[in-house]
Amino acid sequence: MKKKIWGIGILILLGGIYFILNPSYSALFPKCPFLVLTGLKCPGCGSQRAIHQLLHLDFIEAFKLNALLVLSLPVIGVLLYAEWTRKRKPNLYIRLNNLKFMWGYFILVICWWIGRNIFQV
Repeated sequence: MKKKIWGIGILILLGGIYFILNPSYSALFPKCPFLVLTGLKCPGCGSQRAIHQLLHLDFIEAFKLNALLVLSLPVIGVLLYAEWTRKRKPNLYIRLNNLKFMWGYFILVICWWIGRNIFQV
């Protein structure tokens, strides 16, 4: 129980930091090393700025910054729900935590990575 409380507290603290400080202008947030070294965007590029925009309810700007992150939020929500109800609903947990799902999502991330650099998304 204490671990969950700590986790929630840390999540609230990080959410507050992302709400108050804009990653576009704050030196607190690191720049993407892959982008700095290669000039290409990684799958996560724009995620910090997208989170800031989501916390300010600007979904369109967040989508422009990192569409994969925005579209993944429902999936993340379902995965968290499956984790929290793991003992009460083991079938849901088992269905979501299998190799097909993981490989499928991995391939989606790779396609996003390639596509956003080819089409400059």
